[in-house]
Amino acid sequence: MTFDWHYMFGLLSDPEFWRATWTVIKLSTLTWILSIALGFLLALAKQSRHVLLSVPARGYIWLFRSLPLLVLLIFIYNLPQALPGTSAVLADPFWSGLLALVICETAYVAEIHRGGLLSIPKGQGEAARALGLKFFGTQWRVVIPQALRVALPSLANEYISIVKLTSLVSVISLTEILMVGQRLYSQNFLVIETMAAVAFFYVFIVTVFDFLLKRLERFLDVNQRNVSRVPDAAVLALATQQRTALQRPASTGASALDATRLHKAYNNIEVLGSVNLQIQPGEVVSVIGPSGSGKTTLIRLLNGLEQLDNGEININGQPFIHLNKVGAQKPQYVEHAEHRLNIGMVFQSFNLFPHLSVLDNLLMAPKYHRLGRTDALKQQAYALLHKVGMLDHAWKYPHQLSGGQQQRVAIARALMMRPQIMLFDEPTSALDPEKVNEVLQVIEALAGEGITMVIVTHEMNFAFKVSDRIVFMEKGRVVCDDTPQALRSGHNPRVEAFLKDVSLA
Repeated sequence: MTFDWHYMFGLLSDPEFWRATWTVIKLSTLTWILSIALGFLLALAKQSRHVLLSVPARGYIWLFRSLPLLVLLIFIYNLPQALPGTSAVLADPFWSGLLALVICETAYVAEIHRGGLLSIPKGQGEAARALGLKFFGTQWRVVIPQALRVALPSLANEYISIVKLTSLVSVISLTEILMVGQRLYSQNFLVIETMAAVAFFYVFIVTVFDFLLKRLERFLDVNQRNVSRVPDAAVLALATQQRTALQRPASTGASALDATRLHKAYNNIEVLGSVNLQIQPGEVVSVIGPSGSGKTTLIRLLNGLEQLDNGEININGQPFIHLNKVGAQKPQYVEHAEHRLNIGMVFQSFNLFPHLSVLDNLLMAPKYHRLGRTDALKQQAYALLHKVGMLDHAWKYPHQLSGGQQQRVAIARALMMRPQIMLFDEPTSALDPEKVNEVLQVIEALAGEGITMVIVTHEMNFAFKVSDRIVFMEKGRVVCDDTPQALRSGHNPRVEAFLKDVSLA
């Protein structure tokens, strides 16, 4: 028996094979896209804290990862026998095959997405929340772009698997590549030659789409982008013509921030106990103390990143966070989200969005909240970047910046929302020593402009220089709340012991 090369090469131009190839491409691509969308929702549901979402999601993934696709195909194609109303759609092998593939693949893709979601640092969601983004806004603008970039290699591999799985749809009479080949070799018995042609078409599809998906992966990888753009004369003019100094707010008689009886415990271990803090408009307050004293917990409670167990927080005399107690029921946590935009937050670990350029990091939240026209927002962003000395890096990505540069961008991003209060959570603790001063100089300049600030810091000289008041905390309690001059006098023995090794300028 000789191999019929002429017959095999002739099949490569067979119109029926190419029509079947187009069917496979449509079926595979639709399955892939729908599975990615539905799988992401399923992954979110599985990770949800709500049992009504997580349990059904876990059950779905367990069931359809256990069922063979062939069983699902035959079941769905024959479903019109039990439900005649479905025959209008499911009588068509293409739609039956698509439904079976999507149901099956969604379970697998959900686990791929879950891996992508788990790879995203918690700080990304916290940064989005601090900027006032709601759940779906956070998912669409922050989580999905990053999770897809992480999951794309696995998703591309899943597309290849889907292409090969379409061969099973021939059992319900869909005219795809394998079905065309089977019809031919059942007539001429040239099995090897025909199956070689079938293999060619599958390899062709996989090769083309693997190339396209790798190009997409390279396009989405910001680490491979080389940014050489620098501000031109027009950008410099926009950056310098807008005044960005923040004026000290007019006194209305109400405190800028009033926190009363704040309490927080983790696993029944108290980390913050009955803390009171009142900040006046334009006041700069530094929070100092030994590690583990509750400083970071306090500042995270102030803008709702952590839920308090007791107490209340008011902004400009208006309720922001409180507990609603009804009878003997567990108190309900209540947050008035409209006040969140009045509070800017700068994190210890920067929490810039790595998939966005520096400029887009500043523009994302104002665009989401529709705080102005795009051209006006860009002008404001240029001005703030110029203020913090980062205008030359406006088109770079966070990974191309040093730690000090990233923190200065984070400060500008928070200021883009024009907050009335700025919270700083140890803004220099993650920096190299030589980068600390560049961040402290920016914060000191803001303090001089009159913006209300609460700063958690270990930089004692800085705290005593810029602060109107200094709050000393230990073991979750406020030990001392006084002016820098009063603390220098050494009237409090615990504060004096804490500062004994510090040389205050």
